[in-house]
Amino acid sequence: MYDLFMQLTQYTDYSLRVLIYLGLNQDRRTTISEISEAYDISRNHLVKVVHQLSSNGWITTIRGKSGGMHLAFPPHQINIGTIIRQTEPHMNLLECFDNPNDKCVISPACSLKRTRHQARKAFMDVLDQHTLADAIGNRSADIIRIFEVKSEQKRVAI
Repeated sequence: MYDLFMQLTQYTDYSLRVLIYLGLNQDRRTTISEISEAYDISRNHLVKVVHQLSSNGWITTIRGKSGGMHLAFPPHQINIGTIIRQTEPHMNLLECFDNPNDKCVISPACSLKRTRHQARKAFMDVLDQHTLADAIGNRSADIIRIFEVKSEQKRVAI
């Protein structure tokens, strides 16, 4: 039960995946279609994610035939906690975190509510200590190899 209440949305997961992919490919522009294929994620889902990342200034997009996208900052300047706050604006991990919609009958007297708020703060404090560079880490070659193998397997299957 306790590990489930810290779960982030798929939207946040996809946002982080896009940033990781762009961080791994800083030397060139990439496209939504390329990222969609690499992760086997719906292109339509990624369009929304990329739009928000661009609106928030984390990535730069260029339209047109030779367009694409790239990170607006080096990976060490992109804070994971900040990204999560922008993609999970309410962080209402449980019903009691959302006062206007809280229908839990024991909420006014529940001491666990305070504990859960402390847990959420601790969770975000840890994420605030990490950047996209940490997410990519020294395993970037391994991640790139996974994408290459997956792409090769797809070509062989066709």
